[in-house]
Formats: sequence, structure tokens, C-alpha cells
Amino acid sequence: MKKKYILPTALLTLAISSCTDLDVNVKSFYTEYPDSEIAIEAKTSDVYYAFAGPLNRRYNELVTFSSDEAIGVSFDGDYLDSGNNSHPSLHNSLANDACIGWYGDLSGGITKCNQVIIELGGNEASSTAIAPVRAARAFYHFILMDCFGDIPILERTPEENEAVERSSRADVARWIESELLAIRDDMTTEVSAATYGKPTRWMVDALLAKLYINWNVYTKDVTSAGWSATAANEKLNDCIAACDNIIRSGLFNLSDDYKTKFLYNNGPHIKDFIYAMDYDCVTRTGMNYARFRTWRRGQNDGSGGAGFYTIAMSNSVGGNIAMTEEFANLFCLEGDRRNDCIVGGDLYQIDATTAEKTGNRNMYQGQAVSLSKSITLKILYDKDGKPLPMGPAYEDLNTGATIAGWTQGWRSIKFAAYVAEYNQYSRSQSNDVPIFRYADILLTKCEAILRGGSATNGDTPQSLFNQIRTCVHAPLISANPTLDELLDERGREFFDENWRRNDLIRFGEYERDWGFKNIVNPTAKTKLTNRIFPLPQSILDTNTNWNQNDGY
Repeated sequence: MKKKYILPTALLTLAISSCTDLDVNVKSFYTEYPDSEIAIEAKTSDVYYAFAGPLNRRYNELVTFSSDEAIGVSFDGDYLDSGNNSHPSLHNSLANDACIGWYGDLSGGITKCNQVIIELGGNEASSTAIAPVRAARAFYHFILMDCFGDIPILERTPEENEAVERSSRADVARWIESELLAIRDDMTTEVSAATYGKPTRWMVDALLAKLYINWNVYTKDVTSAGWSATAANEKLNDCIAACDNIIRSGLFNLSDDYKTKFLYNNGPHIKDFIYAMDYDCVTRTGMNYARFRTWRRGQNDGSGGAGFYTIAMSNSVGGNIAMTEEFANLFCLEGDRRNDCIVGGDLYQIDATTAEKTGNRNMYQGQAVSLSKSITLKILYDKDGKPLPMGPAYEDLNTGATIAGWTQGWRSIKFAAYVAEYNQYSRSQSNDVPIFRYADILLTKCEAILRGGSATNGDTPQSLFNQIRTCVHAPLISANPTLDELLDERGREFFDENWRRNDLIRFGEYERDWGFKNIVNPTAKTKLTNRIFPLPQSILDTNTNWNQNDGY
């Protein structure tokens, strides 16, 4: 191995609080640059999973509740969680909300990437060795920028006592683009179990496509009344080219059954997954989407027997993620396999292994359970015993701690629990969560052409849209879709996959009516600064030169 001397550099803490905490010791060290594939793999393997923690709960809560997919209900104080669930549901997020607090996970991930790049040789490193690390670093910047707007561009470790400044969202977007273009040709093209869950050339292309389709969101002032969702996007043809790179590779397709590809035994064999978070109930724990989407008393029948699933769940469930009526109405297409990932109305048990619906009713304390599509909040009364009108007083989104309250709203079983695992491993699931899918590439190209990009390879918005419909057995369309129809289709296809908020902002629909958002919090209808979240208070406390985002 080659030995190099590394100049003294301030190492940032990897603590959750923030990677920009500069109160650390300066260290000098020698290192050996890894020059074998095995050594490089050992050095880099940990940098790809900084997003695993936020994705398995808090980030998922934030972007789900702030979209029209679901609201975070509570049950007479149960699952109120200091407003963590109701605040984003009402577009009234606070800097101390738990669902905001994952910022430091990704800034710490960026720091770890920078350290690994140094350990691999820095400027002397093999470009192919550090390319995937740079891709992960760019992805972490993307997620932070998408949620919080202006953030620091951290492509090096700051000097000791150096105050880190935030860059404009537009500059961050341009830096991400330049990074991805610089490393693309050095990325592996292999798609296998060995590269699953790690950045590849196709992940880079997918991230570029996502960046480009949102270019007007990221490089213009999306919080301004003058911003337009239909303004010309200079990057549409670049977006189409990035999509075409993936399509042309021939490495991905939609051959997997829609429902089964999200279950506990998914993984590198799923041809639709370009980049996914690889969870495992033993080795990469914490993924528990089913816990919060199973109705509040669904773990059993009230007497220890089977409840929502055909096997009783030995660990409790939350049931606080309730689908909005507006979103539930999307699942109405005849024959659509995606409908099988939603439960509502009269509730039948879900097979504990296959997650298919059975013919057995879900019973609770001798009563057949039904889920209401329309969500009703528990009525509040004034001191004279008169009902309070719906408004700010209902900010807890309390449905009541009764069977009627627990069963408000349809539920998603897209990432259904494999109950044997759920019971044995403290609610942890092995369902991998896709971040970029081939289906998204097809619908992104469809959108880019609809918005004015140049069609390529004989594809039309209709043909791309119908590829999705064909694979889920939904009715085909006979003309190009409208943008409204495309937004609805994206809702059906990608629900629970953490992109709905991103879509709603890009389509100019983030302020429209759904749930109780604009009733309980009327300012949500017009407060455009809600399109960017507040910075966590802990981050502001560490970085005293930063200001809170506008509107908070």
C-alpha cells in the first residue's frame, strides 16, 4: 500500500446534532490509502446509510404528513407527541418538532463522506473509488436542500473554528448537478446484489432527472407569489437525457408484481428498483412503516387473538397515519393492482406473510371493524357546553380513543409487516424502501415532455404513462395525459415512497385543500414559505451565524 502524509485538518463531529459543530480537536494522522477493491469496500461501506435512520420514521413522517397522502391523528392525547404529527399535517411545523430533527443525521453523513474521501487519498484518490462516496454526499445535500432550502455546501472538512455559511438553494442545486456530472462516468454500471443499496451510474442519472424536473423549484424563489409551476424549465431536455440513459441501459423494468415488490422479501431481484434503502430486521433495523399505518388496536382482537393480520402482533401498533379522503379517492381504477395496497370500509384480515386480503373479518372485542374514508375529529365544547366550530382549537387532530376514533381514515398496507419478524424483532421490518424506481423514470420523462421537452426514441407522454398502467392492470388512456392526470397517477404509483410533497410543490398544488389543513390552520392556504421547512432549533443553536428560514 502507498503511504501518504495527511496535513492537519479539523475533524467534524459525527454526532446527530450537526456536522457543523466546530468544537473539536485538530488531529494529524498517517494513513494507508486502500488500493484493493476489498479494502475500498470496507472503507466506504458505512457512508451509504446515513439516510436509513431518518427514512425509517422521522423524515417519512415529515414528508408524508405535509402532503395530501395522510394526516397524523391523535387519540385523546395518545400519539399527540407534542404536535409532531399534527404540525406538518396542518403546515404549521415548528423548529423543535421531532420530525424536523433528523437534519444532523445527513449533515453527519456528509462529514463521514468527506472523511472517507480523505482516507482514500483525497486529491490523490482513485476517481472510481471516491465517485460513489461523492454521489452519496450529493444525495444527502439534495435531501437537505429539498426540505430546508439554503444549506452549506460541504465538500471539504472546515477548518477549526471556521464558521460554516449556508449557500443559496440555487447554488446548492447547481453544485449537486456539477458533482453528479463530474463523477457519472466513474460510477459502476453493475446492477447486482453487490451494488444494491449503493450509488451506481443509474442512481446518479436518476438523481439528475429528479434534480432537473424540479429545477424551477430549486433555482427560483418557490416561496414567492410570482413563482409559477408552469414556467419554462431550461433543464427539461437534460432531464429527458438522464431518463433515456437509464431506459437505454436495459437493466430495469416493471416486470415485478406491484404489491409484492414492497414486501419484506424484496431486494436486489426487484427490477424496478434503481436505488433503495436496504433494511433488515437484524442488521439494519428500525424500518417500521407498518407500525404507524395499522389501525390503533389492530395488533389483536382485543383478547390476544389475531386482529388486523392473521397472526396476532405481540408488539403494539400506532395507527396514527390516516389516509386523507382526498387521497383515498385516487384508488378507484378498475383492476388496478395498486388498489390492493389500500384498505378501507369493511376490514378483512391481512395474511401475515403475503399481505393479501383474506375473507375473514377483522374483529375487535366481538365487533367487526370498518375504516371510514372520511375522517371526523372529536367535537370540542366551550365552557357553556356548546360545540366549538372547526378551526384552530382542533389542532391536535384528535379523533378520540374509542373504536370509532381509532378507525378514522383508510390505511396503507404497501409496506405491510411480515408479522413473524415484527413480533420477534421489536417491530423492525425487512422491507426495503425504494428511493428511485424505473417507474419514476418513465413518469418523469412523461412529465418533461408534457412540459415542453423534446420527445425521444418514439416515446410519447401517452405511451410512457400506459407502460405504468399496463403493469398494474389499470385502464389505458387514449390520449396524452394532462398534468393534473399525471399528478394523480404519481400519487397512485408512489404513495408512501416520500415523493408526494415534492410533487405537490412542483405542480403548484401544495396549498390546495385536503384534510383539515386549511380549516384548522387557514394561513396554510396562502403562506408560501411553508414550501420549505424550518431549520431544527438544535442546528441553529450550534450554528449561531445562521438565521431561521423565512416564515418561522
